[in-house]
Amino acid sequence: MQSGFKELLGHRIAHWEADRVTIELDIGPQHHNRAGTVHGGVLAALIDVAGALCGLYCETPGHVRKAITLSLTSNFTGRTSTGRIRAVGHKRAGGTSIFFSSVEVTNELDQIIALGETVNRYGKGSANAHGVPA
Repeated sequence: MQSGFKELLGHRIAHWEADRVTIELDIGPQHHNRAGTVHGGVLAALIDVAGALCGLYCETPGHVRKAITLSLTSNFTGRTSTGRIRAVGHKRAGGTSIFFSSVEVTNELDQIIALGETVNRYGKGSANAHGVPA
């Protein structure tokens, strides 16, 4: 399934398994704020994406799982201007309709530049690890 937002932001999934995902983004000038560092909105978007995807791994080929973000918090702890950033999301808890995730965003030196938490609601049929037909 294609995502227009994924194409716009330019991130990719580097690793995905049950309850964990790693998203990577190669920084370009389109990701900078007026100070020349990665815009906080880019970091918040990566927290949002990783926070949702870590709870949506699907074991069944041709199926997909979906969710919507109900709440997102972000804390910016550093900055970077070039290279690759990585967002690692971990599903922490959840039930049949809602799950909770934590995300760390790091720079190429593995320094934390942002931290976040998300609360997500599964889409119809997506609470099941086998998902629904794409």
